[in-house]
Amino acid sequence: MQSAINLVLSATPALPRLSGGGPAALLAGHAAVPATPFSDLLTEAVGQVNQLEEQAQAAVGGLMTGAGVDVHQAMIATQKASMAFELALAVRNKAVQAYQQVIGMQF
Repeated sequence: MQSAINLVLSATPALPRLSGGGPAALLAGHAAVPATPFSDLLTEAVGQVNQLEEQAQAAVGGLMTGAGVDVHQAMIATQKASMAFELALAVRNKAVQAYQQVIGMQF
C-alpha cells in the first residue's frame, strides 16, 4: 500500500505549485518537471501490485511449509497486496468512468 501511495505522490509533483499564481504559474512550472507518460505510470503501478502479490504468496507459502515466516508477517503481506489491488481497481474504475464521460460528450 505504501508503495502505491508513493507512486501516486510521485506522479503529482506539480500540486504544491497550484496554490498560487494561477494558470501562468502552472504552465511555467510544467516546463521544469520532466513529463512521464501516463502509460508508464500505470505500467509501474501494476508491476508494484504484482510484486506485492508475489510477496504475499511467498509469505503464505513460507507459513504453510514452516519456513520461518510468522503469522503476522503473512497477514501483513496479504493485507498490503489486497489494499494495493483495491487501489489499482479504484483507479481503473475512475479511468473507465472518465473515458465513458468523454465518449458521451457531444461536440
